[in-house]
Amino acid sequence: MRRSWGLGALGVLTALVTACSSVVSGTPVAVQLTKAGPAGPVPAGLERFYGQPLSWGSCSRFAEDEISEQLYGGRELDCALLTVPIDYAQPQGKTAQLGLLRKKATSQSGRVGAVVLNPGGPGESGMTAAASIAKDNWTGELGKRFDLVGFDPRGVGASTPRVKCLSDKEKDAERLEPPIEGADAVARIEKKNQEFAGKCAAATGKDLLANVGTRDVARDMDVLRSVLGEQKLTYLGYSYGTRIGTAYAEAFPGNVRAMVLDGAVEANSDRVTQKVGQINGFKKAFDEYAKSCAQKQTCPLGTDPAQAEAQLDKMLEPLKKQPLAVGDRQMSYSDATIAVAQGLYSDQLWDPLTQGLQDLAKGKGGLLLRFSDFYQGRDDSGRYTGVMDAFTAIHCVDEPPVKDRAVVEDETRRVKAAAPPSPVEDEEDFQPALDTCAFWPVPNTGAPHEPKTAGLPKLLVISTTNDPATPYQAGVNLAKSLGAGLLTVEGTRHTAYLQDILCVDKLVDAYLIDLKQPAEGTKCS
Repeated sequence: MRRSWGLGALGVLTALVTACSSVVSGTPVAVQLTKAGPAGPVPAGLERFYGQPLSWGSCSRFAEDEISEQLYGGRELDCALLTVPIDYAQPQGKTAQLGLLRKKATSQSGRVGAVVLNPGGPGESGMTAAASIAKDNWTGELGKRFDLVGFDPRGVGASTPRVKCLSDKEKDAERLEPPIEGADAVARIEKKNQEFAGKCAAATGKDLLANVGTRDVARDMDVLRSVLGEQKLTYLGYSYGTRIGTAYAEAFPGNVRAMVLDGAVEANSDRVTQKVGQINGFKKAFDEYAKSCAQKQTCPLGTDPAQAEAQLDKMLEPLKKQPLAVGDRQMSYSDATIAVAQGLYSDQLWDPLTQGLQDLAKGKGGLLLRFSDFYQGRDDSGRYTGVMDAFTAIHCVDEPPVKDRAVVEDETRRVKAAAPPSPVEDEEDFQPALDTCAFWPVPNTGAPHEPKTAGLPKLLVISTTNDPATPYQAGVNLAKSLGAGLLTVEGTRHTAYLQDILCVDKLVDAYLIDLKQPAEGTKCS
């Protein structure tokens, strides 16, 4: 399964910036201690968390890679740490610290409150996403009326303790491994998956792994709401962030003011439906890209869209046997397929994707490798953010594991029948092997189900017709389940709000500020 990060386009464009700033270590950090909570309902036994003060100061101390180093230096930003219990059943036990990044509303007299942001993944940094949005998009009435607050969920990014499975060197090495094929492929894949699960348990610890799922992130978000002094939560969730929003709405329906859920992950879909929806979504996005590319004589996939997939397969096939040298590194077949998938997240990325494929045709892989690095959370210095480790850890506790090989074989047949493999997909997803979650060392804490909506105000779901990562119908279904309004966006992209689509931004701003829903059936393009 591909990660379904809601801000992929913005993130890649930021990652492609070549200039990097440095963070000065050892410099004293000025902090401002504020206490705005507790606000709203406080669960018994959690008073010390719901009423804690926050020490806001420079964000540069939280930078963990070159992208965050570039973004966190803005003077209008400040950052803090929020303390939460690792296990809510034992609030006097071990705690975790969650990184927070804030841009204050520019007009305190007209301030409505704070918008809490999660960009999806799972495993992506809400701090980095908020800093990126604050830089270019948190303006006008929205910027006047609301603080923007991004948080790194437990186990993710600047939050501690952090999910860790592989070292940076191990991740580099894993990326260079050829696709697992042959008669013994299933056994080899399962061995690799079991070893990975064991490394996660050893490096992270079972206590965090057992409590890193969406159930607990939703609880953390209610602590954050109170500590920020918000009687009710205003939330913006992209992609997997819509699952966090749904979980919060179920657990704390009376604490919700407004929610925008963009690029929805359906709450009640099974594994086959999820896989087929995403595979077909990327296939549709690739077909749209191929049509656009074919209009140019220089298109590296040729001028016949019907032959584009075969041409891409031909270009990537040699990488299975021999990765391509890129300076002192190498770009593998896996890197190239991930890079192409990343380029399909938004039509804004089609031109750089085309350039990357043109380079590949000439024996150059630098741009595609950069795309793959971004997707996998690696910067130019070789540091990984841990997004892929967190993605697996969260996914494995959010849904029940499947340990019955007969079930896996049946699911694989059904997926192949409904969504044939393509060059942008992970070939191992089409092998009838037990996945990593089947070997996960802790039980799941979540499962697909129909959300309970009693007591909720009317939320707003945004769904895009040719979304490659989260199918349009998933948004339609989620809106129906939650009794929410639905804003349809016509286009080929993953998520839409605050991404330079004036129609979307105007309607969603009105909802966040005045709780005014778009008219039923409204579409933007």
